[in-house]
Amino acid sequence: MNKDLVVDTKGLACPMPIVKAKKALDGLQSGQVMEVLSTDKGSVNDFQAWVKQTNHELVKHEEEQGVYKFYVRKA
Repeated sequence: MNKDLVVDTKGLACPMPIVKAKKALDGLQSGQVMEVLSTDKGSVNDFQAWVKQTNHELVKHEEEQGVYKFYVRKA
């Protein structure tokens, strides 16, 4: 998947992955994709709720060896 930006929030607890993702997404153009890396289990629910509130698109999320990867397309 093409990604325009990677935001590494591994080791950070809620709400910091969302805070850092929001700040990073502000710098992207509409339609660009950001990948967020997180080790916080709660981030799965957090990102699903956040994209619903903001109208951004959670293109995909996956978990690989304890690291959650979220692909968010800016609205």
